[in-house]
Amino acid sequence: MIDIADTSSGKTHRDENFPVASVLIAPRNRVPILAFYNFVRAADDISDHETLEPQQKLDLLDRLDAALMGKGPDEPVAARLREQCRERDLDPQHARDLITAFKRDVTYLRYRDWDDLMFYCRYSAMPVGRFVCDVHGEDPARVWDANDALCAALQVINHLQDCAKDYRERGRVYITAEALAAHGGAVEMLNEARAPAPFVAAIRELNEKTAGLLDQSRIFADLIDDTRLAMEVGAIQTLAERLVARLRVADPLCEKVHEGKLGFALAGAMGAAGTLIRRMSRPRRKTADATQ
Repeated sequence: MIDIADTSSGKTHRDENFPVASVLIAPRNRVPILAFYNFVRAADDISDHETLEPQQKLDLLDRLDAALMGKGPDEPVAARLREQCRERDLDPQHARDLITAFKRDVTYLRYRDWDDLMFYCRYSAMPVGRFVCDVHGEDPARVWDANDALCAALQVINHLQDCAKDYRERGRVYITAEALAAHGGAVEMLNEARAPAPFVAAIRELNEKTAGLLDQSRIFADLIDDTRLAMEVGAIQTLAERLVARLRVADPLCEKVHEGKLGFALAGAMGAAGTLIRRMSRPRRKTADATQ
């Protein structure tokens, strides 16, 4: 039987394109968030593994999901997350939704249109932010809509900047068939050294829709009660807006879109500071705890 630990890529939360449980997050809350991340990282590594057959990947993802629910052979990453969910009364369904997304990565390699892509983001991205909000005790009715918009935007940004790698290494294409057809583009253009004009136009179209998601999520940080989480969200929003601006002019087939370490730190600091300044200058919102 294949050991799930043997499929690890060795990546950690420090290797991600956006902050994950940064120092802005209170230590008490970093523990369940990192347990969630490590579980999701294990599932992601399975779906991306270079030598496993599709059915082997699906079987391992099922095994990981079962372990999270306390069924069948246990797995360390599942046991740690299961324990955190039990201690903090957190819903494991968010992690299970990610399993659904990684199964889709194994079996579903093309996307028809924007709605199809957003359906994928419902499982691949939105549950991440929802779990983090739950860890902090935020009100789902108030924050989930903005969270979902931001998380979907982050997912699409990753798809756009990594489109060549996704296709050449894994055969996946997240640039929608509808956008390609509208501009006379084709999937095979992902093999070009530079993006042909029709492919650039398709990228720009999806990027502008992503900018629309970021317009919807701009209020997110200000809806959050926890100041440290609000600052983290403010940092992520600023980084995402910066990458969308870069994708308006960059060619992801031959140019680096990712932020360097210095740019990453500066943009994040600006977003966090802006959130804190707005917070200090507004009337304090009454929370449920304050009214009881």
